[in-house]
Amino acid sequence: MTPTRVTAISLESLTLPLTEPFAIAGGAPDVADNLLVRLQLADGTVGLGEAAPFTAVTGETAASTRAALERGSAQWLGADARGWRPLCAQLAQALPEAPSARCALETALLDALARHYRTPLWVFFGGAGTALETDMTVTAGDVAHALASTRAILARGIHTLKVKVGALEPEGDLERLVAIRAAAPHARLFVDANGGYSLAQARAFLKGVAREGVGLALFEQPVHPSDLEGMAALTREAPMPICADESARSAADVLRLVRAGAASAVNIKAMKYGVAEALHIWSLARTAGLELMVGAMLESILAASLSAHLAAGLGGFSYVDLDTPLFIARHPFRGGSRQEGARLSVAEVEAGHGVQWA
Repeated sequence: MTPTRVTAISLESLTLPLTEPFAIAGGAPDVADNLLVRLQLADGTVGLGEAAPFTAVTGETAASTRAALERGSAQWLGADARGWRPLCAQLAQALPEAPSARCALETALLDALARHYRTPLWVFFGGAGTALETDMTVTAGDVAHALASTRAILARGIHTLKVKVGALEPEGDLERLVAIRAAAPHARLFVDANGGYSLAQARAFLKGVAREGVGLALFEQPVHPSDLEGMAALTREAPMPICADESARSAADVLRLVRAGAASAVNIKAMKYGVAEALHIWSLARTAGLELMVGAMLESILAASLSAHLAAGLGGFSYVDLDTPLFIARHPFRGGSRQEGARLSVAEVEAGHGVQWA
């Protein structure tokens, strides 16, 4: 029997309460309703994957994701994990509207394969490095909430803040941003509208930012994902990089953005399209000269560790947004990427992504 043949795949719910509602322009969930995938090879090696459906971004629900995982699992039973690329391509064709399910299955498959060969995933992905420095998010809310969040983030030793905007009118968001800058004068600031602004609102916001001298290092997804012209206009006009997130849900989307001059950076999230597509997008974005961010949905340390291995192993990421494990109240896992302050490291992982069920 081939030792890398897939012999079993099991699913279970992974309900993770958050430390606070993760408020963005599209909603404010207070729990991550995720799913866990266990994939076993013929030699007994087990790999773990996580699906983190986020309805506001991908339209998926926990129920639709479970159904997709059941269909995808049936296709992979008996397959040789060493042929992971064609298996991922097959999965993309079978589950085109279930990206978090694809990500979970692909993560579990690659984790099992890397564990079989006793290789950490950062080496598997390219071996560029083992360390990253992450930001932490100030979720949407009022000025008092923004100030409390900023102080808590700085107390953790994290000095890059990603501020969620777009849930309020531009002047309200600007008031929050001015207060954050006063509380963190030396911090690196990103803003992320999650597509919540119109083009006119984004322009008004940027005008206010310039007037107040806030200083931003990045503006992520300022307008609706379908507004390619708006993204292109802001890419031309803004003094900071414009990063596509919800506008970039596939390699084809990234190619459209490049051709339209509608982004100067792209947020690579494996949960939006799976691991294989993330690798494709990394190559495409690098070739096109786009800056790179690595990000996550509402993911535990399991999926976030996969992304840390991906970004560290590939290299070339100017922006790192892998803070979601810090919003999970209780993790049922151990191992994976380690965090001290802003620094993430996968150097101590011996095989796979390193995450084990606690």
